[in-house]
Amino acid sequence: MELIDRFFAYVQKNTQSDEHTNLTPSTPGQMVFAQDLAKELQSIGLKDVTLSEFGYVMATLPANTDEPRPVIGFIAHMDTSPDMSGKNVSPQIVRNYQGGDILLDPSESVLLSPSDFP
Repeated sequence: MELIDRFFAYVQKNTQSDEHTNLTPSTPGQMVFAQDLAKELQSIGLKDVTLSEFGYVMATLPANTDEPRPVIGFIAHMDTSPDMSGKNVSPQIVRNYQGGDILLDPSESVLLSPSDFP
């Protein structure tokens, strides 16, 4: 799977947070994404892939050298703001952007405009 395909798949997942549940993760969609991510990490060759009951995914990328090297950790959020979900998201790539308006939704006439968002 190409990097851009992975990104598009990730941003379309409904991982919206809910601050009122007092759970970790706070919504089922976050755990579904964590499970999917753990499977994906295994499929691309990472080692020691674990998924905690709280939705934390950890894995090891083995070194590609025989020289001793330190382990590096990467940390990222898998949830999105309660204000916006990944449900029904249609990501797009704007190539050769020239600084003008971007039409996000033609049917609703939704624009992302530098005059509104400099």
